[in-house]
Amino acid sequence: MDYRALVERIRNWGQELGFEGIVIADADLSAAEPRLLDWLAQGRHGEMEYMARHGALRARPAELKPGTLRVISCRMSYAVADADPPTGEGAQAYIARYARGRDYHKVLRSRLQRLCERIEGEVGAFGYRVFTDSAPVMEVELAVRAGIGWRGKHTLALSRSGSWFFLGEIYTDLPLPIDAPLAEHCGTCQRCIDACPTGAITGPYQLDARRCISYLTIEHKSAIPEELRPLIGNRVYGCDDCQLVCPWNGFAQPTAESDFEPRNGLERSTLVELFGWTEAQFDERLRGSPIRRIGYERWLRNIAVGLGNAPSSPDVIDALRARADHPSALVREHVQWALSRHDALAT
Repeated sequence: MDYRALVERIRNWGQELGFEGIVIADADLSAAEPRLLDWLAQGRHGEMEYMARHGALRARPAELKPGTLRVISCRMSYAVADADPPTGEGAQAYIARYARGRDYHKVLRSRLQRLCERIEGEVGAFGYRVFTDSAPVMEVELAVRAGIGWRGKHTLALSRSGSWFFLGEIYTDLPLPIDAPLAEHCGTCQRCIDACPTGAITGPYQLDARRCISYLTIEHKSAIPEELRPLIGNRVYGCDDCQLVCPWNGFAQPTAESDFEPRNGLERSTLVELFGWTEAQFDERLRGSPIRRIGYERWLRNIAVGLGNAPSSPDVIDALRARADHPSALVREHVQWALSRHDALAT
C-alpha cells in the first residue's frame, strides 16, 4: 500500500470532518517517560490519583492499545469571536472558553470515529482506538513531536494560529510515515508565566497542577486551599489567563464549528445568577456541557469563592446567605469564607 498517499487522503477526510490539522506521530514515548514519572513523584498532579495509578502507561501507547505503531493526532479549533468577561474581579463569572459550548469529548470522539470508518473503507479492517482526553494519553507530547505545533511555556500545545484548539488521537497499527516536529517560537516571551494568577507555571514548561485554577475548579474534589481562594477571583470553571495574554492567540481565527459556540449565556452570566440555579436547573441547562461533570456541589463551591472575591453588594451577600445552611459541608465552608470576606457574618 502507498501509505504516503493514504496519509494525504486521511488529511483530506479530516478536513471535511472539521479538523484543521492532522499529523502522524511515532508511538515511542520512552524519552518523555522519565519526565512524566518525575512530575508524578513530586506530587504535582494533586488529587488526580488516576494519573499516578496509570503511571508509565501514559507513555506506552502499545500497552494501552496492543499493536499500536503510530498515533494520528488531530486538532480542532474552539476559538470564538465573542469578547470575554474580565478575569480576576467583578460580578461576572468567568468560564473557560472551551467549556462554554457542547462537550468537546462528544464532538471530537464522534468525528474521530467517522474518520476511522473512512480509513477502514479504504484499507479494510485495521487495528485502532480513538481518544479524546478519555484515557492515559500524552496528547500534547504526541501532537508536538509530529508538528501540530510546539509546546508553549505554559505547557499547552501552541501554534502560529494560537492555542485555542482541542486534540484527539487515533492509536493505530498502520505503519504510516511520521511527521517532523516544528521549531518552537516562544523566544524570550514569558507572558503566560507572568500572567498566571496563582503562580502555577513555576518556570518555562513546568506546571504545578495543585496551584492551577483549572485544576482547582475542575479536578480538585475537596475544599479549595484557603490561601488560593482570593487568587481565583471570578474564575468559576477553568482559567484562560495564560492563553489570553499569548501573542500567538492574536492570530487565531474563529472556529466554524457551531457546537463550540457559547450556550445558556455562559459568556455573560453573573455570579449571583449562576449561584441561584437549583440542582435541576444545573442539570438541565448544562446537559451536553463538560461543566456538568463536576456536579452541582462543586459548581456551588466554585461560585461561592467567586462571590467571596466579588465587589460587596446586597445581592452578593443575600445570595451567599441563602446558601449558608446548604446540606453540603463543602458548600457551607466556602459560603462562610465568602461571607467573612464581606464582613457579613456578624450582621
